[in-house]
Amino acid sequence: MKAAVVPGINSTWEVKDIPVPDPSANQVLIKIAASGLCYTDVHITQGHIPTQFPRTLGHEPVGKIVAIGEGVRTRQVGDRVGVPWVQASCGRCEWCLRGKRLFCANQIGTGVQMQGSHAEYMLAYADATMLLPEGLSYEQAAPIFCAGYTVWSGIRIADPKPHERIAVVGVGGLGHLAIQYAKAAGFETIAISHSPDKEKMIRDLGADEVVADGEQLQKMGGADVILATANSYKPATAAMQGLRPDGRLVAIGVSDEPFEIDVQPLIMQRQRIIGSTQNDVEYLYEALDYVAKGKVKVITETYSLDEINRAYERVENGEVRFRAVITN
Repeated sequence: MKAAVVPGINSTWEVKDIPVPDPSANQVLIKIAASGLCYTDVHITQGHIPTQFPRTLGHEPVGKIVAIGEGVRTRQVGDRVGVPWVQASCGRCEWCLRGKRLFCANQIGTGVQMQGSHAEYMLAYADATMLLPEGLSYEQAAPIFCAGYTVWSGIRIADPKPHERIAVVGVGGLGHLAIQYAKAAGFETIAISHSPDKEKMIRDLGADEVVADGEQLQKMGGADVILATANSYKPATAAMQGLRPDGRLVAIGVSDEPFEIDVQPLIMQRQRIIGSTQNDVEYLYEALDYVAKGKVKVITETYSLDEINRAYERVENGEVRFRAVITN
């Protein structure tokens, strides 16, 4: 089979022919139909997220099960499935016993501890797979297994109440989905963008209002929840000027910058900063369901596996609008 192999840190990806793996106990073999290329793949390639190289990356996989290992009961050959970031955990630590395996120090992640999905086939633990809703295309489904799952988890963990406002900082790969999810869930949604030429596009995504910064957000009454989806924290800290009392800023996008804030308003207005990743599995179900029902649409650029280095360069340089998907 063909697979994109990363030989080492900061090295060029190489498309190679390697053997098709056989599923072990409790595993399935998936013929990959689509695999989202996420900016996290850049972080891994640059060595910011530890892994052992050589490695096939990719953690937004969808496809069809073509073989099952011993002991698999819940999946069968022919099932259309996707796989999230966390596939398995130790099952023995406090967090696993509490049902919060995303905090397990010994978790097994797609494309990190296990070979990823930028390939024609991929192994996965059967219990980690999620059945795809009927009628949902592979191209639309793939980015939900990281980007969509992450964004919707952020909204759910912020626990917005009826009549509250949600603001989105960073209208990119995550942000364009955040606007749609917030609107689909019934919340007044405000986008924060410094680019006037993008206003029509942002409104077409569902934003009720578009403002340039936190000062403008404050003038229009502020937001109860701010979703920080950009790869820089500076726009998020600036947007906090428009966070209402009891408001929550949810950090979703990852940056190596320090997160610098003025603590006094945070204390006096009882505001909160919440970190969020991919949380409960029910949120993945909900995120997929919104897309299957046509309430959220991923804007994608598609590439073949042979074009993966071009796709990687565009993701690394921030040129993709809005998600890159590798199709087989």
